[in-house]
Amino acid sequence: MTQRIDTRPGMDFTALPGLEALEAVSVSARSLHDSLTEPVPDAVGYAVFADQDPTPELGLTREALRRSGFDGKAGSTLVLPAADGPDRVAVGLGDRAKLTVNAVRDAAAAMARSASRRSRIALVIPDHGDLPDSEVARAASEGALLARYRYTPLKSKPADEPLTAVTIQLAGGDAPAVTEAIDASAVAARASIIARDLANTPPGHLTATDMGRIAQTLGERFGFDVTLFDKSALTDLGCGGLLGVNQGSAEEPRMIRLSYDPAGAAARHLGLIGKGIMYDSGGISLKPSDPMHLLMKMDMGGAAAVLGAFTGFRDTGVQARVTGWLMCTDNMPSGSSYKLGDVLTTHGGTTIEVKNTDAEGRLVMSDAFDLANEAGVDAIIDIATLTGAALMALGQAMAPVFSNDDALVDAVIAASAESDEPLWRMPLEQKYRKQLDSDIADIANLGGPYAGAITAALFLEHFASGTPWAHVDIAGTMQSDTDDAWRPKGATGFGARTLLAAAARYGKSSAK
Repeated sequence: MTQRIDTRPGMDFTALPGLEALEAVSVSARSLHDSLTEPVPDAVGYAVFADQDPTPELGLTREALRRSGFDGKAGSTLVLPAADGPDRVAVGLGDRAKLTVNAVRDAAAAMARSASRRSRIALVIPDHGDLPDSEVARAASEGALLARYRYTPLKSKPADEPLTAVTIQLAGGDAPAVTEAIDASAVAARASIIARDLANTPPGHLTATDMGRIAQTLGERFGFDVTLFDKSALTDLGCGGLLGVNQGSAEEPRMIRLSYDPAGAAARHLGLIGKGIMYDSGGISLKPSDPMHLLMKMDMGGAAAVLGAFTGFRDTGVQARVTGWLMCTDNMPSGSSYKLGDVLTTHGGTTIEVKNTDAEGRLVMSDAFDLANEAGVDAIIDIATLTGAALMALGQAMAPVFSNDDALVDAVIAASAESDEPLWRMPLEQKYRKQLDSDIADIANLGGPYAGAITAALFLEHFASGTPWAHVDIAGTMQSDTDDAWRPKGATGFGARTLLAAAARYGKSSAK
């Protein structure tokens, strides 16, 4: 008799490797006059401007660096291995007059990645112009922590050494504001890393029910409440969008409601909605096979970003009340799948004609919009890997954002700039709205062959029902093909830090 081997062991909280690795890292900031001891670094990076001489501690002149091929451009590195003591790394910051906080983040990321075989690293920044010490320290810490992320639990022997210590050395490194900024950097990095862990996990190891269990564990640890809605509860609620997409799957759906309600919270109530398609085959409208092994397990990147952001609300001191809806299911083809031509009825009673089963994200999210408005939220931000058109329009470095409210979208864009997760506002062109008209239902789930990101946003605007709303389409930015600054190859966690910063801004604002 042969023993049955469980090839799908399931995902539990202990299998979030990036989170576990992050919590093992000590991060500190020190003043330039302090020595780099306790812990003694294995590698020390020295920030170098392209138009200035390097610090003497690097041990090379500007001309010697030039002869070695190092020109000081932002993000460039030159590793100088040492037989004794720590390796030295020249790290480019570009021209001094053009230095930005984002350039500091990218430089720290480049340095951390160049020392991937070293566990204890330090970055010395002798000069950062007029930029505040706290902002420089936070950006440098974030860059290092985010760049060293790797998804490793299914590898028998990971190539890189685990990071255990990061030290940022700069002029004002011993100020209380710098220490606070370092702490904030770890919270923000945690949000992105949790989103990455979830999006990188193979679909056979992370189902909608697994996602619910992980959310519960994270909620207990990081101070938010979690309510799970199984198939029976969703049926009682009449969530026909989520249930319709789930029809072809052998796995149950889950709606995961997250609730953060701080003591003495402001009256403002922010709703966050995340698309959580755990694996997207396209359903009956089957996708081609080539990119599916990599990309379609990440079709829950929006839900992952929302969940990651929630883990930072308490520690960041967010003052708004925030409720999140993660709409989680597979989209699979089978004899029970929903079909082209079917009409689904959402929680709010809207009927939707299905013209393509691969336009499923907007269907599962429609129920969440109904529930958010029913809960009386003051504003809604949704985030979703929604359209290939977003990728075609803006590529992998920038995500489109759509909105019916200038003040809200301005706040979201400001939060994205703070996080270096660039957004570009695109138009809600109402001339395209008629493409969503249906002869037999209230609305169709697909428009014409052009402007797909806009027609998808117009579909969601219908369900926003006039509530101030912003929609972030991360289909292009959810993953990177190569290591790129703080973005590692694979899932980027794009959006988690933006949502965290946006919620903090929303809580501080008094405008309704």
